[in-house]
Amino acid sequence: MNTLAVIFPSPVPYTDAMRLQEALVAARLAKKIPDVVLMLEHPPVITLGIRAKPEHLLLTPESLARRGITLVESPRGGDITYHAPGQLILYPILQLTGTEADAHAYVQMLEEIALRTAARFGVTAYRRAGKTGAWTDPGKLAAIGVRFKRWVSSHGMSFNVNLDLGGFDTIVPCGLRGEPVTSLQAILGESAPALERVRAELLCQFQQIMGRSTRSMSPEDLDAMLH
Repeated sequence: MNTLAVIFPSPVPYTDAMRLQEALVAARLAKKIPDVVLMLEHPPVITLGIRAKPEHLLLTPESLARRGITLVESPRGGDITYHAPGQLILYPILQLTGTEADAHAYVQMLEEIALRTAARFGVTAYRRAGKTGAWTDPGKLAAIGVRFKRWVSSHGMSFNVNLDLGGFDTIVPCGLRGEPVTSLQAILGESAPALERVRAELLCQFQQIMGRSTRSMSPEDLDAMLH
C-alpha cells in the first residue's frame, strides 16, 4: 500500500501538528490508515524535546512572545530547537517492522535523506560522530528528533532552506554550545533553490531511502479519513 504524502500549503502551528501526529499514530496502530508522511512548515516556535535543559533557552517566554516566537514542550527525542517558515519539516508516521524496527538505523535513514538532498543542490553535508543530524562546514543544516510508539514513528527531521536563522540565537541549538546553524540560502546565496524544489527532492529521497512509494493526499482529505 502506498504511503500517503501530505503537503501543507501554509505553516502549521506546532501544537496542531502534535495533535495530528498523535491521531495518525493511533490510527496507524489500529491499522485504519496506511503509512503517512507529513511535509510542512511551522510558524516561529521553540520546541523542548525530552532531553531539553532549561539553560539552553536563552530568553524568557515573555521575551520570546514579544519576538513572535512561541514555546512548546514536545514528546520527541532530543534537546531544544527552533522552527520557522523557510524550514521544511518531514514527519513520517511509519509502521516499522522486521529489520526496520531499529531506532538507530531509522535516524540514520533520516540523516541520509538530508545528506542526499543537500548534495543534489551542490552542498556537501555529512554526519558527525556522537551527534545526530546533517552537518556542513558552515554549520548544522538538518536536525532530527523522533518518537516511537510500538514501532510507529512520529516527529522526524527539519531541513533549513531559507528561514531567518536569527531565531537560533535565542537558544543553544540541540544543546550544542558554539555550534552554528546554517541553511541552503546562507550557503548558496542567490543560487539557492526555491522551497518547492527542496520539498520535492526531500520526498524523492524519502521514497528511495525508506523504500516506500507515495501518493499525494490533501490535508483536507487526510482530515476526512481520520474522522
